[in-house]
Amino acid sequence: MALPWALAVLSLFPLLDAHSPTCTNFSVPITNATLDQVSGKWFYIASVFHLPEYKESTKKIQAAFFYFAPNHEEDTLLLREYTTIGNQCIYNSSSVKVDRENGTLAKFAEGKVHFGYLLLPKDPKTFMLAFPEDKQNMGLSFYADKPEATKEQMEQFYEHLACMGMDKSEVIYSDEKKDLCEPLEKQHEEERKKGERPKADTV
Repeated sequence: MALPWALAVLSLFPLLDAHSPTCTNFSVPITNATLDQVSGKWFYIASVFHLPEYKESTKKIQAAFFYFAPNHEEDTLLLREYTTIGNQCIYNSSSVKVDRENGTLAKFAEGKVHFGYLLLPKDPKTFMLAFPEDKQNMGLSFYADKPEATKEQMEQFYEHLACMGMDKSEVIYSDEKKDLCEPLEKQHEEERKKGERPKADTV
């Protein structure tokens, strides 16, 4: 069974009373160029979550990667995610709603709308999702186009952590060596070539 959206690769939780830290702007409008920049394959690298239940769930993620496919007219991103948890691969596909004006990505799950602010660092081969809640609930997740981020890319992540008042010692990292989803990904690619639609699966 796939993890709930709030506990999966793109862990987004409700911004009940979001604050705007002075260190960065969390409401940068999203354009077609932005959507094109985040399209394609991405790897989950690391994250920090202060909410205990999300923090514990994130620890269970051994490795993860996903695909974003933008639909400019509908302001959505098709999400196909492959997550290795408990030594098994979990595949799930869903749709992510884009709020261009507020700069957020959102998904409806378990009766709630979950939001995260899309952050684009200087390096176009990375992006982050920020959750500028109060100190007890805030979070930040980091993604790159390769399974291992460079030292320079990680520094960008650490700088944003510091801005939000979170510590480097809190970071939970993924481990690409534990990825078990590559075979399923290849299977899905073969199915697409044949015109078949991949189904949610666990291996």
